[in-house]
Amino acid sequence: MAKPRTLEPEQWELWNSWMQAQRLLARELDRDLQRDFGISKTEFSVLVTLHRAAEGRMRVGELAESLAWDKSRVAHQLTRMENRDLVHRTENRSGRRIGIGLTAKGRSAVENAILGHADNIRRYFFETLTPDQAAAIRVWSRQVVDRIEARCGEDADGVAAECADQPE
Repeated sequence: MAKPRTLEPEQWELWNSWMQAQRLLARELDRDLQRDFGISKTEFSVLVTLHRAAEGRMRVGELAESLAWDKSRVAHQLTRMENRDLVHRTENRSGRRIGIGLTAKGRSAVENAILGHADNIRRYFFETLTPDQAAAIRVWSRQVVDRIEARCGEDADGVAAECADQPE
C-alpha cells in the first residue's frame, strides 16, 4: 500500500475554494427556493423526482435509489412532506403503504419552482462560465462520478459494498 501523503499548498487552496463554492452555491439555491417557493432544496429534489415519474408516483425504494439516499432518510423526509400536504402515501389493497405520490399542492409547488430554480442555477453557476470552462467541468465531473461509482461496487477486499449516502 502506498504511503499516505499530504496535498501541496496549491492543491489545498484549490480544494478549499471548490468546497467553499459548493457550500455557498447550495446555500444560496436553498435560500432562494425557501424564500420564493416555500420549499427546501431537499423537498425540491423529492418533488422534482416524483414530478418526472410516471403519474407523479414511485415506490419509496425507487425514490431512495433515484436520489441516492438511504431509505430511512427518505422515509423521514417523506413524513415531513406528507405533514405539509406535498406528498401522499399510496397503499395496496391490504392497506400496506407501497409508494408515494404528489398531492395537488406538491405538484403546484414543484411546477412553480422549476423555472425559478433553473433561473437561479443559471444566474449563480452558468452566467460566468465560458463554453470551455463548462466543457472542462462536464468532463471532470463525469470522471469523478465514474471513478467513485466504480469503487462503490467493491470494498478493499473485493467484497460488494454499498456507496455512502450522497448529498442532494
